[in-house]
Amino acid sequence: MKKIIAFLFLCAILTVAHAQKKSKYQVVNYLNSISGKQTLSGIHNREPNATPARWTNKVDSVTGNFPALWSGDFLFQADNITNRQLMINEAVLQWERGSVVNLMWHACNPALNEPCGWQGGVLSKLTDEQWKEITTDGSDLNRKWKARVDEICVYLQQLKEKKVEVLWRPMHEMNQGVFWWGGRPGPKGTLKLYEMLHDYMVKEKKLTNLIWVWDIQDFKTLATDVKTYRPAPQYWDMAALDVYDSDGFTDEKYQLMLGASDGKPIAIGECTKLPDAKTLIKQPTWVFFMGWSELEFQDNTIEQIKAVHNAPNVITLNEMPGWKTHK
Repeated sequence: MKKIIAFLFLCAILTVAHAQKKSKYQVVNYLNSISGKQTLSGIHNREPNATPARWTNKVDSVTGNFPALWSGDFLFQADNITNRQLMINEAVLQWERGSVVNLMWHACNPALNEPCGWQGGVLSKLTDEQWKEITTDGSDLNRKWKARVDEICVYLQQLKEKKVEVLWRPMHEMNQGVFWWGGRPGPKGTLKLYEMLHDYMVKEKKLTNLIWVWDIQDFKTLATDVKTYRPAPQYWDMAALDVYDSDGFTDEKYQLMLGASDGKPIAIGECTKLPDAKTLIKQPTWVFFMGWSELEFQDNTIEQIKAVHNAPNVITLNEMPGWKTHK
């Protein structure tokens, strides 16, 4: 009996210790608080940056509630680059409304000109020699890449000054070989450029408001990809899986992401077909799902969209607690 009491006492101590372990980010603390119980609704707002809440507003018009997560993209075309400030202004507005802010960047191949197109620009390749050059500090291609990163950092600095915490998802779908940055295994491959980008943005540019999201896609190779493409733990704060495969939200994918997360939050980083409320009850540790812009309305009926956003285990913007201005 004494052993049982001692064991229970130890468990209680460990539970309290775990509960007291707080992140420096209020967003991460909030995500941890809902993990296992509820899931945030979210949607990405793709082109154009001239109307950076287009798809967020569409969800509200259909369901009667705005999603809890708003997502934007720095993008790659001339008009969208010109309107990056509008997108950032929207990020500030969304933060002030209580949304989780998620940002990504479909970047042009740094060996090519910017702006660029989708095919042959974002979807393109670096030669092995160019890859070696871009991952060598001080090389011409490395400096060119950093110059483009600097342009993005100007906007992220604005968000830092306004106390906006950002789920930052650069080089997303790291196991996706169609992107110029992705699909290169090994310590000198995609992981190296990602970790170099992290160090540059955090240590040199001092962007301490970024919550780094490690993101991969649900290929059939996921069981090995979660190991091959996982950065060192100090380089990411949460993990996300983009779910596009026709088998959907399987328990195997969920368990693989749980196992790879090291206790950090996990999320459905992108999807076209939304998970339903029953799936999220069975897989309660997903802290958010993010529908992909117009494809959410293409691959789900209005009734399905309404049902998941109105489910008791799914959080919409009106249920968010709001963010502290100062930490």
